[in-house]
Amino acid sequence: MKSRIIPSAALTAALALATAACGGGSTSSQPAGDGKSFEFWSFTGINQKVSVEGYQKQNPGVQVKLTEVGNSVETAQALTTALAGGKVPDLVLIQGDDLPKFVQQPQNFQDLRQYGADKVKGDYLDWVMSQSTAKGGEIIGIPTDVGGMAVAYRTDLFKKAGLPTDREEVGKLWPTWDAFIETGKKYTAATGKAFVDNAATSVFYQAVNQGPQKYYDPSGNVVYSTSPQVKAAFDLAIKAAQAGITAKQSSFTDGWSAGMGKDQFAVISAPSWMLNGIRTNAPGTKGKWDVAVIPGGAGNWGGSYLAIPKNAKNPKAAWDYIAKTQSPQGQLDHFVDSGALPTTPSVYKDPKLTGLKDPFFSDAPTGAIYTTSLLGLKPFHIGPDSSAIGQEFQNAITNVEQGKGDPAKAWDAALGNIKTAIGK
Repeated sequence: MKSRIIPSAALTAALALATAACGGGSTSSQPAGDGKSFEFWSFTGINQKVSVEGYQKQNPGVQVKLTEVGNSVETAQALTTALAGGKVPDLVLIQGDDLPKFVQQPQNFQDLRQYGADKVKGDYLDWVMSQSTAKGGEIIGIPTDVGGMAVAYRTDLFKKAGLPTDREEVGKLWPTWDAFIETGKKYTAATGKAFVDNAATSVFYQAVNQGPQKYYDPSGNVVYSTSPQVKAAFDLAIKAAQAGITAKQSSFTDGWSAGMGKDQFAVISAPSWMLNGIRTNAPGTKGKWDVAVIPGGAGNWGGSYLAIPKNAKNPKAAWDYIAKTQSPQGQLDHFVDSGALPTTPSVYKDPKLTGLKDPFFSDAPTGAIYTTSLLGLKPFHIGPDSSAIGQEFQNAITNVEQGKGDPAKAWDAALGNIKTAIGK
């Protein structure tokens, strides 16, 4: 799951939760350390409750105290505060871009090798598993999903604009991001309406996640200011913002969520986990959406990990949840239920995945579309400040899109803000 700018009220609530936990009062209704209950911190907006309820049904007598702390950034911030205070949950979900800073402090987490993580690490994509492995070999997290990319589009709105609606033909409209922007211009010219939700996430954050080097080089050196991949993605987003094809609705805001069901835009770049968000935010649009290939064909946005803090009271109970829900079969079942793309390649040819068709999205073969996107990816290194760097680039693009920033100065402004934010 991808993060967004933190609203101050939501952050305050998240930190209050962590601070209260640090003060010694348990937020769990179950006895601490009983071996049959554990406290789980997760994100909002990903319907974690379904997975927890399914696990409890399969394991009678086990009680999970689920707390949806906030979005992924808020959850990571609350965890940081809790780790400093010593009172932590038994299990926590950490978004991929936030994980590296925690991997740098493996002493704050249970080394999952003691529970057998080293014996099952081969079940997961190598490049995904490597991100949760510390320099000393400690494994602090098990991957829950990855975010293979595609484009979700409204077939009814495309038809009104005189564009093709068949997913194969739609994919041919945009072999490149420049072609995607040109298609947007045609749509907007024909309808007078916005083509895509925004430029920051639906263009920049997709394009920047499609190459072998992002904000860090393979050795872990910061290269965001000199990476051709980053500059090209940024320029594409500025081009889209200036083209007048966006609804100027920043991702994960209330207006953006409402816009999905109000025909405010016809296209949204959709990593696999985004499909559940579209269903939730726009239930009345069932059958009006379809899914086509992303420009460039491959990429990954997002993915999360389950970790057990060092001072967890019920680490074995937490590990049992990880082992059972994140096994290849568990991830496959979760994909069928929610669309979260497995990190376990052994299931990528399973008929349950390859043959899955999503009725909400016009029976699109989502399993085949997303695994193809993922298998074509050239993995890139994620560093401790990847989340902060990406946010500042997005902020600069959004300022241009909303008429508050000079497109000619946006790149330099972003670089300056990043240097201020991370100190390098």
